[in-house]
Amino acid sequence: MLIKTKSNILSGEITDRAVFESRREFIKAVTMLSAGVMLPGSAHAQTPVDSYSANLQVSDRTDVINYTNYYEFSTNKHDSTILAKALKTKPWSVEVVGEAEKPGVYDLEDILKDNPVQERIYRFRCVEAWSMVVPWLGFPLGDMLKRFKPTSKAKFVEFTTLYNPEVMVGQRSSVLDWPYVEALRMDEAMHPLTMMVTGMYGDELPNQNGAPLRLIVPWKYGFKSIKAIVKIRFRENMPETAWHKVAPREYGFYANVNPEVPHPRWSQSRERVLGGSIFTAKRNTEKFNGYGEEVAALYSGMDLTKYF
Repeated sequence: MLIKTKSNILSGEITDRAVFESRREFIKAVTMLSAGVMLPGSAHAQTPVDSYSANLQVSDRTDVINYTNYYEFSTNKHDSTILAKALKTKPWSVEVVGEAEKPGVYDLEDILKDNPVQERIYRFRCVEAWSMVVPWLGFPLGDMLKRFKPTSKAKFVEFTTLYNPEVMVGQRSSVLDWPYVEALRMDEAMHPLTMMVTGMYGDELPNQNGAPLRLIVPWKYGFKSIKAIVKIRFRENMPETAWHKVAPREYGFYANVNPEVPHPRWSQSRERVLGGSIFTAKRNTEKFNGYGEEVAALYSGMDLTKYF
């Protein structure tokens, strides 16, 4: 299935591409010849998929790995780069529970062996009005979920982050009700654009970016992209999610990028690309983050100002 990605980001809004180009050629060669060198368990990886974003400029890796929202470590966007280094990500397992025929505890390396790693370049939009363009490595979430054989009762998929306040020191605070929980409707989870991520920029996923396993839903705000996943639950009823629980007026369950729905404390109509200076002009926010052609049908007939 060929899925196009919008590519109208102005080149002047993105940092230099030169560093990324060499990485891009490297990952193509390595993935085709010996992907296991790049990511554990990915020996069956296939050629990276570029059809999602053939013409997009890519944000500088240094900016992306040093400016993150990872409240499990810190509310400061820079501190988690240092604090997350203490997190041990190998070995790693994921518990599958709920409305599925094949629940159990699955080793991450076994999951990777069954799911060929691909490269997809997606625009990532934060609710705080900044965005970036990242070459992610991973596989379609739906491919993995099918292996657990969800039953007809499974209407939602809930994800839970690791709870380890000894290392994830931000979990000692009361800013959220820990552990972090996010969820998708089943049709959102099974959509081809929804991705389970294990790496970025041709390398393993850095701890501060959600290693070893995180979610990317490119048409939704970044808080849906839960990090360090340890549990997947198939549910019949809509679950309560972390940010919606603490501030339901500010963070809706659906979290679709929508310039027509302002955050109560700021507008979502404009965004600034990560890496630009304060003098760089903001760009207009695109509905569904520019992926409307692919995903708008999921919300046909819904009032998106109510179900935000």
